[in-house]
Amino acid sequence: MANKTQDNIEKKRRLMRRRRRRKFFRAIFVCVIMILIGTAILFAGVGIYNIASRAYNEISSMYEGYNERREARVGEIDPKFEGYTNILILGIDDGENGGREADTILVLSFSNDTGKSRLISIPRNTWVSANSSAGRLGSLYTWGGASLIVRHVSGLLGISIHQYVIIDMDTLSELIDIFGGIDIYVEENMDYEDPESGLQIHLEQGYRHLNGAETMGYLRYNSEKLGDVGRVQRQQKFIKSFYSKVLQLDTIPKLPAIADIFKTKIETSAEIFDSAHLANVLRRMSSDPPTTVMLPGTENSLGIWEPNLKEIDAKIQELFPIQDIATDE
Repeated sequence: MANKTQDNIEKKRRLMRRRRRRKFFRAIFVCVIMILIGTAILFAGVGIYNIASRAYNEISSMYEGYNERREARVGEIDPKFEGYTNILILGIDDGENGGREADTILVLSFSNDTGKSRLISIPRNTWVSANSSAGRLGSLYTWGGASLIVRHVSGLLGISIHQYVIIDMDTLSELIDIFGGIDIYVEENMDYEDPESGLQIHLEQGYRHLNGAETMGYLRYNSEKLGDVGRVQRQQKFIKSFYSKVLQLDTIPKLPAIADIFKTKIETSAEIFDSAHLANVLRRMSSDPPTTVMLPGTENSLGIWEPNLKEIDAKIQELFPIQDIATDE
């Protein structure tokens, strides 16, 4: 009996020793797993940190490059105009000497707070002179591109130009057709044909609904009475009509087609870093039509528009009053 009891005790001791060994090895196993997991997390953390660091460095490098390109395009930005978004719009067409010229030159300015807009029309034959470049403003596009015109317009008006948009006449015509045309008053009978360029303009006086091609004829027509002054006045009428068209509700279904035009056929200086700001500005667009002005000056006998710098300065102060600038900052 005693021997049997002793055997049972030994069996229990061996069982307990096995259990302790199992717990020990289980603990070791758990420790090893935890070490492996910890190591994996550490390496993953290091990897994520490295990836994040590379992404940050790449974005920083992109932003530095963006700032350099922006400065090269528009020059130094005057902090007085940070409350506004000033966009130079260039309508490009074939020039008389075969090159591409800026046929239409407009500065569209939005107040960042109110969304109210102002439009400054600059005749294409405006004479500008600075450093080594001088001539008719529209012709400078042929050999200096948009950046050269940006610098001249900025210097001429004394304001910062934040972005530019370049659109040719065919693309503008297509864009107008997407919007369904515009309603405008044709102030006189317009009849003109140029077989060499294929230009045909035949519009009757009166209120008209114009498609894209007809609108281009209206904008390009050069009246003997007013010359370039008449062209600028028609551009301003068109902008007001087109502006109200853009704000209509039936524009929403057309946005994909409009976006495709901007993506594939319109050149702009705006980059990804500008997108959020521009979207916010456009979201706040006022329903009021733009205040339109023409660059003060006179047209001489050669058809050149000579800017009146004193009147330009007064007009800019009127359009961009000091109190508004202080509020927007």
